[in-house]
Amino acid sequence: MGCCDVPGLMTIETALDNIMTQVSPLATITTVALTDAMGMVLAEDILSPINVPPFANSAMDGYALRAADLEHTDTLTMIGKSFAGIPFTGTCEAGQCVRIMTGAEIPAGTDVVIMQEETHVDGNSIQFNVKPKANDNIRPIGDDVHYGETVLVKGTRLTAREMPLLASLGIASFAVYRRPKVAFFSTGDELRPVGETLAAGQIYDSNRYGMKALLEKFGCDVLDLGIIPDCPEKLRQAFITASTDADVVVTSGGVSVGEADYTKDILDQEGKIGFWKIAMKPGKPFAFGTINNAWFCGLPGNPVSAMLTLYQLVQPMLAKLAGHSQYQPPVRLQAKATSMFKKRPGRTDFQRGIYSINSDGQFEVATTGNQGSGAFSSMHHANCFVVLEQDRGRVEAGELVTIEMFNHTMY
Repeated sequence: MGCCDVPGLMTIETALDNIMTQVSPLATITTVALTDAMGMVLAEDILSPINVPPFANSAMDGYALRAADLEHTDTLTMIGKSFAGIPFTGTCEAGQCVRIMTGAEIPAGTDVVIMQEETHVDGNSIQFNVKPKANDNIRPIGDDVHYGETVLVKGTRLTAREMPLLASLGIASFAVYRRPKVAFFSTGDELRPVGETLAAGQIYDSNRYGMKALLEKFGCDVLDLGIIPDCPEKLRQAFITASTDADVVVTSGGVSVGEADYTKDILDQEGKIGFWKIAMKPGKPFAFGTINNAWFCGLPGNPVSAMLTLYQLVQPMLAKLAGHSQYQPPVRLQAKATSMFKKRPGRTDFQRGIYSINSDGQFEVATTGNQGSGAFSSMHHANCFVVLEQDRGRVEAGELVTIEMFNHTMY
């Protein structure tokens, strides 16, 4: 057993349940215009104020006619045209047809559309090569959405899939929950901003860039407080500022057991730690609690650990805080290991993997190589996590493992 495989650690499942049980959606509701609604979470059900389409229309370019007219003849007289936005205004009588374009309103008196490829045109005399059934190639009123239908439910986060739907209903504004505001910073005397020259013992602060990218993908408004040195008073002030201005405070580093790791000590004094240390690898020194009126999530300092805990534990928390009741965790499925995965029992291990689908349609997964918590290049090469159960040991090639596909926030 390694130094980090400590018996009695809280399982990741218990930790997540602990977080989700405590957090409630933000109560603040505001009205936004459709143009500003991308990524927002609906605070009300959306009922359709119209039928979509609002009129029966053609599914293709062709000719509108009465199906019964072709029972005893194959040739009809074209009497006009119906275009999208410029419908035919008359009535089509027996023996007649109307030239029609995709999306155009179905003329009165017609009940079928025949595609233009099934016709022979001689001036206004149209010969048809098929015997259609009534309603062929016609989209009826409300074919997509019916008036009064619930099209989106409260708690839905709006994406590029929902925005055109709302626009098709003519809905210009609606109620949404306020985005969670998250203040974040990195801690450590060894950290330097990118672009500066490193001195002995220093490294670049990479965590804030990953934190900002993920938090914005999670649908949050973010406040970057930069790098805070290992100074108790400066850390204390950063926490006060962050907890005053934000709903959630997220830090990386300072929650381990080193002599200069002050974050936990300050939280013990100024706030409340709900739990600290979980049976997760990488990511054991993750802390959760409160400070003033804000939630606190203390991420480990190692880059992979910081991103993993943010993704696995903070993402669902922020979804609930945002009122996103339709949130679904990343998809997990079974795959055959094509390489060996080192592991010792004690913690649930999230290794970085590369999945593929073989010629038989089966999922396979290989390791990205170095699984160290500081080897962030493994995240770049990966397209999934290989989730190895807490009590599981070394995995040999050929064994089945659980993989967790990256969701949209990783892309």
